[in-house]
Amino acid sequence: MFNIEPVQNTAIELDYNPRPQQELLHDKLEKHRFAVLNCHRRFGKTVAILNHLIRAALNHPLPNPRFAYIAPTYKQAKNVAWDYIKQFTASIPGVRYNETELRCDLPNGSRITLLSSENPDSLRGIFLDGVCIDEAAQIAPKLWNEIIRPALSDRKGFCYFIGTPAGMNNFFYDIYQYALKDPEWLTFTAPVSETKLIDDKELQAAKEQMGEAKYKQEFECDWIANIEGSIYGNLIADAEKNNRLTKIEYDPALPVDTAWDLGHADSTAIIFFQRLGNTIRIIDYYENNREGLPHYISLLNKKDYVYGKHYAPHDIEVTEFSTGKTRREVAYQLGVNFKILPKLPIEDGIHAAKMLLPRCYFSLDNTRPLIDALRHYHRRYNEKMKMYHEKPIHDWSSHACDAFRYLAIAIEELPSNTNLNKLFPKTDSEYSIHGR
Repeated sequence: MFNIEPVQNTAIELDYNPRPQQELLHDKLEKHRFAVLNCHRRFGKTVAILNHLIRAALNHPLPNPRFAYIAPTYKQAKNVAWDYIKQFTASIPGVRYNETELRCDLPNGSRITLLSSENPDSLRGIFLDGVCIDEAAQIAPKLWNEIIRPALSDRKGFCYFIGTPAGMNNFFYDIYQYALKDPEWLTFTAPVSETKLIDDKELQAAKEQMGEAKYKQEFECDWIANIEGSIYGNLIADAEKNNRLTKIEYDPALPVDTAWDLGHADSTAIIFFQRLGNTIRIIDYYENNREGLPHYISLLNKKDYVYGKHYAPHDIEVTEFSTGKTRREVAYQLGVNFKILPKLPIEDGIHAAKMLLPRCYFSLDNTRPLIDALRHYHRRYNEKMKMYHEKPIHDWSSHACDAFRYLAIAIEELPSNTNLNKLFPKTDSEYSIHGR
């Protein structure tokens, strides 16, 4: 049973027996005002969070406490949470329900209301002491930034976001990334392989019917599972798991090196990094398009860094028709002396990047676009040939990942005749170009 402090001299027990994983979650939530909960399907996250709301509502010290559960739609709120609210509050003397407004009124004056995010502006003007936002991947950022966050301010209410991953192009992923770098926030991830809440036979059947990618997303809480053919995805996931996507400050005692992917009519990407022992601290990232070298070198000069070496690919030596000079010569005249990297096959560079990634720490504050690109970078699968194309897909992630590939080559400062396969022995990686 879920014990509640006495309310109006009456001790209350809710009809809720939390699992050990849910008990751990409740303990963590007690210590955090804001939390992002990434839990597998059938974890019981909605049941746990509703009971947490009920207990908070019954024990709140301020007058007329107001709490809310918000789902993407009114229908979802009613179908998912309303019966649970009534079930777990039924033992509370004097509780009342408003079926029309999906509202539970508790005897101490607290209210718990089920709401939807379908019309965020309709929620303006309310105040909240606590709120849960369910299926946060389907929520518009406006709901949090403009409406819910201000509604919590005067009474310092709490907010918990819950859901399972749905890729990286949504609010749930964005708020999860924000929470990772804010020590005041809790991030809680519960994959089924750790909770063991569903038996292996059922999971195997689910995997066969859903497919590997969807299974990883829904049951293993994997943000990148829906990016089939991801090249660096598992390595970035490991970096996140091992707290290497974190808050990193510029160390003025160390020089800052840069690795460039120089575009012509498209994007140029620059990675700023520092070497500390065997680790690479990636402290900054910049990308822009349709700008000349003066723009990028001006950017370098504006940053308060002490620079070491600047690395560029071999094509910086190409003479431009407009000036009759190479871009290396133009850069030199502007004060930057590039070190030219050897021309290597893309696959060798990718292998070097894979070997380097476990040594890298990324600043979440300054390198988020680079991290997202590394997660996304992928090969297309050829259904007819039953194998991945050797060449990665060229899209928005390519320039950042090319710059990282050049960084990996630069770290070893390889001569042009170096065989990367001898320097870096081949290891198993998450994808082969031959089959899935």
